[in-house]
Amino acid sequence: MTRHLIACAGLAAGLFTTTALAETWNMATPYPDSTFHTENIKQFAEEISQATKGDLKITVHSNASLFKHPQIKRAVQTGQVQAGEVFMSLLGNEDAVFAADSTPFLATNYDQAKKLWEAARPHVEERLTGEKLILLYAVPWPPQGLYTSKPVDAVSDLKGRKFRAYNNTTSRLAVLTGMVPTQVEVPEIPQAFATGIVDAMITSPTTGVDSKAWDFVNYFYDIRAWIPKNMVIVNRRAFDGLSEETKQAVLNAAKAAEARGWEMSQAEAETMVQKLAENGLKVVTPSDELMTGLKAIGDQMVQEWLEATGEKGQDIITTYRK
Repeated sequence: MTRHLIACAGLAAGLFTTTALAETWNMATPYPDSTFHTENIKQFAEEISQATKGDLKITVHSNASLFKHPQIKRAVQTGQVQAGEVFMSLLGNEDAVFAADSTPFLATNYDQAKKLWEAARPHVEERLTGEKLILLYAVPWPPQGLYTSKPVDAVSDLKGRKFRAYNNTTSRLAVLTGMVPTQVEVPEIPQAFATGIVDAMITSPTTGVDSKAWDFVNYFYDIRAWIPKNMVIVNRRAFDGLSEETKQAVLNAAKAAEARGWEMSQAEAETMVQKLAENGLKVVTPSDELMTGLKAIGDQMVQEWLEATGEKGQDIITTYRK
């Protein structure tokens, strides 16, 4: 048995203990400590420890140190860890409902993003419940921008670019714009650009700063393509094993973390774009021609998403657009 398997077995063995004694949960997140999502999670964990007087402690394993991003949901579901953070639309291949917030140009500001989340949340929770998972909270990234090494004035300028994809939506967007998608997770971004695997990406200003995008691209186009979210999930059996008082403490901390996280995201949207510029990236307002072309592709992708989700997707869109 490898060291990794031994470690995972040890984590799983301690998962379903009673709450008569102080309990420690392990939580996996794919993002570095400097990311506001991770900072928010650590505060969430601290608030739970304080509220329960140490009866429940959550150890946060950041930067994909425990599991790689695509493995986290499964690790929580199977009890290898009690809780985890996942980029929601990464799960779009399991159920397109998870990709609602990454459908291009459906929601491009925070008010719209919040309305879309309110419409989608019941369907996301229903799906997770069927997999013996509980949604604790979700927090958005800042609006997504386009990073390139060469100027882009129209969609045609993207043709042939090697594009960093991270879910089905970004892969499909790459295909529709004539780019070539390659799956690259956040910790691997600098190396992927340095070795020429990719030369363009759409991601948040936060990720751009964390990965020091100015080292490998020249332009940031503030296209505000979508406002995707991370969600924090917990294994239902682990949650059910808590006392009623501890359960309530977790739910209270989750509610506070969601509200705080949305505020943190909005603050990040302003300061991180400034940091990109301060470090030498050319922050560009996209041309009308580029935006018209991208929005046309977005309209097509909304229709494709509706076809994939059926009645659930139509309910989300109808509720969102009321």
